[in-house]
Amino acid sequence: MTPREIIRRNLERDNPPRIGMDFDGGRMNDFCFAGFSPSETWQQKRWVEGEVEYFTDEWGNIWYRSVYGGRSGEVFQPALDDWAKLKDYQLPDMDNAKRYEGVRQRFAQETERYRVGFLPGFPFAICRYLRKMENYFADLVLERDHIDELHERVTALLERIIALYAEAGADAVMFCEDWGVQDRLLIHPSMWNEIFKPLFVRLCRTARAHGVKVIMHSCGYVWDILEGVAEAGICCVQFDQPALYGLERLAAKLRELNLCLYSPVDIQRVLPTGNRQMIEREAHRMVELFQGGFIAKNYPDLRGIGVKPEWDDWAYQVFLKYACTDSML
Repeated sequence: MTPREIIRRNLERDNPPRIGMDFDGGRMNDFCFAGFSPSETWQQKRWVEGEVEYFTDEWGNIWYRSVYGGRSGEVFQPALDDWAKLKDYQLPDMDNAKRYEGVRQRFAQETERYRVGFLPGFPFAICRYLRKMENYFADLVLERDHIDELHERVTALLERIIALYAEAGADAVMFCEDWGVQDRLLIHPSMWNEIFKPLFVRLCRTARAHGVKVIMHSCGYVWDILEGVAEAGICCVQFDQPALYGLERLAAKLRELNLCLYSPVDIQRVLPTGNRQMIEREAHRMVELFQGGFIAKNYPDLRGIGVKPEWDDWAYQVFLKYACTDSML
């Protein structure tokens, strides 16, 4: 059975013979990921002032980060710092078919592994940066006409992006959209259901119409929208902090909703301890609890969470044992 079929069967919870694997550094990886190429009409700017690095993104936002920190940062100046700019705001040309030629070539060469195209986010992830987080949350209540217009324009762009990935040969698309803090959703679940679930439904329907699945990454505690996420058409949740929910509780919920878990050993409560026995035990527990719909992975920014590479590899070696046997138990 090919890695592509292994991942498909985990995503569909279709009695896979083993767990899926997604590890970098020359380790076992069932995936082929690709993203569209850089724009010919936009070029990123970066500059450093003291201990702060500033950089632009394709949407027109200016970001900043500590030169000593991790890979990401925060929005310093949003592209739409004034709603008056919305009328003339130009979305990036991420729906330019030329930007997918490299994706098409890469996927054409990959007949064995599962092919995933990266989305720039779903509407919440994109629009909260365009307005800056604190402004955007207020907008959801006070500026619904503007918010609805912005969501519509971004959603339509994402639909075109999904179609282009499908045409390039993707089996699935994946997006990152952090919805939770440690113990709750960032917004009230009723607001999520009213404003955002219809956008999820629309985008997942578009993906389904083009024959591709949708994988969602989210950090934080998102228990209250898991049912809505599944109903909208998401097939797999990529969590980096599964211990937030309690593994047994999460496993039961995902089985009920027919969702696949795609996750490393918890990057907050387990992996940073450097406790080999704990890390290995947690990896075993994850396979035992989530088997039938589980893809194990590494966290890509170990430095950012204070984890040594060997700690990460302890988990990998446990997962590898399960992935290299005919039966998971």
